[in-house]
Amino acid sequence: MITTDFVPGSPCWLDLGAPDVEAATAFYRAVFGWQAEPHGGQGAGGYTLFRLAGKAVGAVGPLTEDGARSAWTLYFHTSDADASVKAVERAGGSVRVAPAGVGTDDGRFAQLTDPQGAEFAVWEPARYPGVEAADGPGTLVWTELYTTDPAAAQTFYKSVFGWSTQDMPLPGGGGTYTLLTPAGCSEERMHGGLMGVPADLLGPGGKPYWHPVFGCQDCDATVGLATGNGGTLSMGPETAEGVGRLAVCTDPAGAEFVVLTPEGRG
Repeated sequence: MITTDFVPGSPCWLDLGAPDVEAATAFYRAVFGWQAEPHGGQGAGGYTLFRLAGKAVGAVGPLTEDGARSAWTLYFHTSDADASVKAVERAGGSVRVAPAGVGTDDGRFAQLTDPQGAEFAVWEPARYPGVEAADGPGTLVWTELYTTDPAAAQTFYKSVFGWSTQDMPLPGGGGTYTLLTPAGCSEERMHGGLMGVPADLLGPGGKPYWHPVFGCQDCDATVGLATGNGGTLSMGPETAEGVGRLAVCTDPAGAEFVVLTPEGRG
C-alpha cells in the first residue's frame, strides 16, 4: 500500500518526461481527470503539476537528457540524497543527475540508474514532501520493475534502500514475482514488485525499467479513455486473482503505465 506518510525507500513522487508537455497533459487529463498547474510560475510547456481534487499526484516536464525517451520516473524517499547517491555507486549503480535543489526550499533530488539499466530517482524533502494523494482512483497505487536480472536487482535495491522482499510464484509457471516493502515496515506498507523479463520483450534496446500503476474505478473504461485519446494497449484488460483487473497501456509518446481496479473495489 502506498501512503503519503513517507518513510525511507517508499515511493514518494513521480513525473513524466515528455517530448510535448501540452500534448501529454491533455492525454492524462482525459484519462484520469487530472488538473494541470504550471509549477513555480513556469508557462505552458514547462514543468507542470498534475492534481486530482486539488491534491498533487505527479507531474510532467520536458525531456532534459540527451537520447531520453518518454517515460515515467519514480522517486523514492530519502532523508539524505547525497548518502543515497553514495549507496547507489557502492552497489554498482550510476548517477545521471547529481543531487540538486528544487526551488528555494522544496527539496533535493538525484537521478540514478541501477546496474541493469533501470532509471529511478530519490527525493529528499524540505517544504514539499511528495504526492498528496495515493492508493486510490487516479493516483499511484503500486510501482513495478521489469528487469533482466531479478536476483541482482534485489541485491542492489536492498543495499540502497534496505527493502525487504518476498517471492511469490506467478500463475501457470510464469516465473517469480518479488514483492517489495520499505525497511522495517509491515506487509501493509508493501509498495511494489519486480519481475524478470527477457531483454527481447523489454522494448527498444532491451533496457529494464520502472513503471507506475495507477488506480481506477473501472479498468476497461479507463483503457477505453486511453486508447480513445491516442494511447495504445499493450496487455489486457485481464483479471488477476487476488490483485484485480489490470491493463498495460502506453501514452501517445510511448511512456508505459498500468491501470488497475483493485479486487473488491470495482
